[in-house]
Amino acid sequence: MKITELKPAALWARFAEICQIPHPSHHEVAIRKYVVDFAEGLGLDYTVDGADNVIVRKPATAGMEGRKGIVLQAHLDMVPQANGDRLNAAGEKFDFTKDPIEPYIDGERVKARGTTLGADNGIGVAAMLSILASKELKHGPLEMLFTATEETGMVGAFGLEAGLLQGDILVNLDSERGHELCTGCAGGTDANISLPYVAAAAPQGLKAVEIVVKGLKGGHSGIEIIMQRANANKLIARTLRPHLVAGAQLASIDGGGLRNAIPREARAVLLVPADRYAALVEEVARMEALSREEFKDIEEGISITAAPAAYPTEIIPAVTALNLVDLVLIVPDGVVKMSTSMPGLVQTSSNFARVASDGGAVKMHALVRSSLRSEKELVCERIAALCGLVGAECELTGSYDGWNPNMSSPILKTMAAGYETLFGERPEVTAVHAGLECGIIGGVYPRLDMISCGPTIRFPHSPDEEVYIASVERFWRFLVHALEHVPSK
Repeated sequence: MKITELKPAALWARFAEICQIPHPSHHEVAIRKYVVDFAEGLGLDYTVDGADNVIVRKPATAGMEGRKGIVLQAHLDMVPQANGDRLNAAGEKFDFTKDPIEPYIDGERVKARGTTLGADNGIGVAAMLSILASKELKHGPLEMLFTATEETGMVGAFGLEAGLLQGDILVNLDSERGHELCTGCAGGTDANISLPYVAAAAPQGLKAVEIVVKGLKGGHSGIEIIMQRANANKLIARTLRPHLVAGAQLASIDGGGLRNAIPREARAVLLVPADRYAALVEEVARMEALSREEFKDIEEGISITAAPAAYPTEIIPAVTALNLVDLVLIVPDGVVKMSTSMPGLVQTSSNFARVASDGGAVKMHALVRSSLRSEKELVCERIAALCGLVGAECELTGSYDGWNPNMSSPILKTMAAGYETLFGERPEVTAVHAGLECGIIGGVYPRLDMISCGPTIRFPHSPDEEVYIASVERFWRFLVHALEHVPSK
C-alpha cells in the first residue's frame, strides 16, 4: 500500500510530492517554487518576501466573509539526518540536497527508509496546500504562511516584516502530539564555541586508532531532551580522556551534527604506541559496556569501538586536546531544570550538539532552551565561563524569547470546544520545550491570537521519525472544523 492511498487523500498526495523534492534547511529553492507554482495554478495571490517566506492568500468562501482572518503557518525545511550506512538509488551516500525521501507504511505509522521523514513540518505544509486547493471547505479569509529555514535558526520567522499579514488568528501546524493544543514554547540561544590551536606534525612510529560512537537514538533536542538519551559527544569525550591523560595523541574529532538534534554519532582518531593498542581496544569495550549499563532503559544500540585508522599528518597539541575533552564533559547538557508550574514540562535545557576539529580550531555548538529568559541567560553565562577557563571563545547568537501561554485565548476556547465535539474528549492544553515560530511571529504581530496543533510525530530530527496515520486524519478533521467555526469579527 502506498501513502497516497491513505486518508485524507489530498493531504497524503501533497505530502508524497513534498517527499520527492529535496528540502533540507538552506536548500529550499525547489520546495518554495513548488508552493509558488501551486498558488499560481490555483490563481491565488501570493508574496515571496525578503526572508524567502511565501504567503498565499485565499478569499473567504461565500457567507464566511465576516469571520476573523486565519493565518495557517508551517515551515518549508526539514532536518536532514540519515543513518551512516544509508545509500541512495545509485549506491552512493544519501544526499538530502539531491535524493528524495522514501516514505513507507509500517503498520499504523509512516516512516522513511534510513532518513528523517520530514513529517516535521511536511504534514503541516501538505495540509495547507490541501486547504488552498479545496473547493468544498468553508472558511473565512485565509493566509498561508510558509516560513523558510526554521530548523537552523528560524530565519524566515526572524525576517518576517510587519504589515504583510492581515489575519487575526495564527494557527501554527508544527506541534507533534495530536491530542494536545500548544499555547506556549521555549526560547533559545546558540552558543558557538571555538577552541583554537596550532596543529603539530604527527609523530611517527605510533599506531592510528579510530574510536567510533554510534547506534544512539538521538532525536529532537527540545521535545525529546526529557528522555535523557545519551549524547555521542559526551560519550566520546569520556572515552578519550583516560587515554589522553596517559599520553595518547588526538589527531581529530568529529561528533554530532545539527544544533537541534541530540548527537547520535561521534568519532575521533588517536595515536598510541603499538604495544598499547590491544589494551586500548579492551578499555574501549569496557566503556561500551559501562555506557550500555548506564543507559540500559533508554538506549538499546550503543556501540563504542576502536579499530585501526589511516595515519594522520597532524595532531592537536596535547594541552589543547585535554582541554577540549574536559570542556565537552563539563558543558551543561540535557535537562537543566523542570517546570514547577506545569508538571512534566522541561523548563531549561542544553543540547551539546556539535564538536569538530578543522586543523586550526575545534568548533563546538550548544543550543540552550528555556521558558525563562533569565535561566537561558544563566546557562549561557555558565558555558561562556567554562570556555574562558580553557582559552575557548564563546559567541552567543540567534537569541529569541519564548511564547507565553494565554489561557484566556479565544482561539484556544474555540478549538478546545471543537476537539471535544469531534472526539468526545477534551484536548490537553500545554506548552512545549521547543522553539516554535509563534514567539518570534508574535513579536512582530503582537495582536495575533495564537495556537499550535499537529498530528502525532515521534522521534523527529532522527532517522526514526514517524507519523501516526490515524492522527493525521484526526488532525485534518480538527483543522477543517476549526476553520468552519472561527468566530465572527
